[in-house]
Amino acid sequence: MQEQAHSDYLQAFRGSFTSALRWHHLDDLWQRLREAPEGWYVYAVGEAPPTEVLSAEDFLSFLEEVDKLLREEHEEDYCGIVYADDLKEPTMIKIYDPNNLGVVCGFSDNPPLPGWVLSHIPPVNLRADRPLPNNRKRWWRRLLG
Repeated sequence: MQEQAHSDYLQAFRGSFTSALRWHHLDDLWQRLREAPEGWYVYAVGEAPPTEVLSAEDFLSFLEEVDKLLREEHEEDYCGIVYADDLKEPTMIKIYDPNNLGVVCGFSDNPPLPGWVLSHIPPVNLRADRPLPNNRKRWWRRLLG
């Protein structure tokens, strides 16, 4: 059973995603999540995958903090670093760290992993090729303890 869950997560992770290209698209996505904050796993890639969903309160706090981080550190007039499997009814969202973008869109033999993955499916270890930077570890631990 655990092997199937592992396979389901990886299949979903490797599936088709659409970018919240403009900041107002991201605002719309966040609003959809705020309306249904239950049942979300929040995985900081490079840390151990969570085994439990976040409480609605902690999930809403995460959304607020990650939005603030993205807007402060992604100094572009567009977003383009948050991808959802479905922008209207998301079940998995990849949030790329503004400080580790590499080639997020387009083609790459070794695209960077997202900084965070939100999903309704229990996450599996994505084995980040580089450790989570200390500033992100501190941010993550301050946010979620």
